[in-house]
Amino acid sequence: MSNAVSPSPQVVATAADLRAALGGGPVALVPTMGYLHDGHAALIREARRLVPGGRVAVSIFVNPMQFGPAEDLSRYPRDLERDLRVAAEAGADVIFHPTPETIYPAGFATQVSVSGVSGGLDGAARPGHFTGVATVVLKLLNLVRPEHALFGEKDWQQLAVIRRMVTDLNVPVQIHGVPTVRAESGLALSSRNSYLSAEQQERAVLLSRALRAVQAAYDGGERRTAALEAAGHAVLAQDSEAVPDYLSVVDGDMAVREIVDNSPMNRVLVAARMFGVRLIDNMPLSAQPPLAQAGRA
Repeated sequence: MSNAVSPSPQVVATAADLRAALGGGPVALVPTMGYLHDGHAALIREARRLVPGGRVAVSIFVNPMQFGPAEDLSRYPRDLERDLRVAAEAGADVIFHPTPETIYPAGFATQVSVSGVSGGLDGAARPGHFTGVATVVLKLLNLVRPEHALFGEKDWQQLAVIRRMVTDLNVPVQIHGVPTVRAESGLALSSRNSYLSAEQQERAVLLSRALRAVQAAYDGGERRTAALEAAGHAVLAQDSEAVPDYLSVVDGDMAVREIVDNSPMNRVLVAARMFGVRLIDNMPLSAQPPLAQAGRA
């Protein structure tokens, strides 16, 4: 087994240095807010697979535009040394680490608003959030000009917003969703998990348990949206620390309605505060055919 140390990615902070570092070959972009973990590493590895002879760029930028006035911008975890280590081990070539003034220079007055898919759930709970997300992602896509951009499916509504945006604005990039990476307990990996103690993280597994309860009801034949959501809320109610923003079954348009049986776009999404930390998660709702469930051909 080789003990070679992965080379450190090149860190750049300006648009000019970014273009010089990327060169002229194919590029895959992984946009992040830093404090990288195994979920981000999975995105970087998939990016590496998509452009084996090209460059993998990881942006690290805590985007102030997507935080509300009462949210955690000032205390959002930051650790560039850790980020460089995770990015190097996963196969990144370039780290774009701009300042807020680089992304939003004096006089900046343009925002990108995506209607429809951004309207409910996190869009309702965090007004302006998806405008901030869409604006910074479009800026990053224009700066990096990648052939591929990768996002985690944990932020399912964000992924839907970005897909809608690049389709509507004819942005020449392929958007890839990468499945959620979980701890052994089932907790979805998130930079905000660092706010929780080990014991609190164990209790936060309640969110994924609630989603699995909805999956189980769906697999058992339940198709009524209200009944499916009630199965999840019953689990959330087991811990008084869980204060839900929502637990909703949606279709591919992020609409809350009676679901289309076995559509691959059916999802159940949850957001809840536990111990003062807002956590989100989601899982698909697409039952296997009965014979396959029984293990018969």
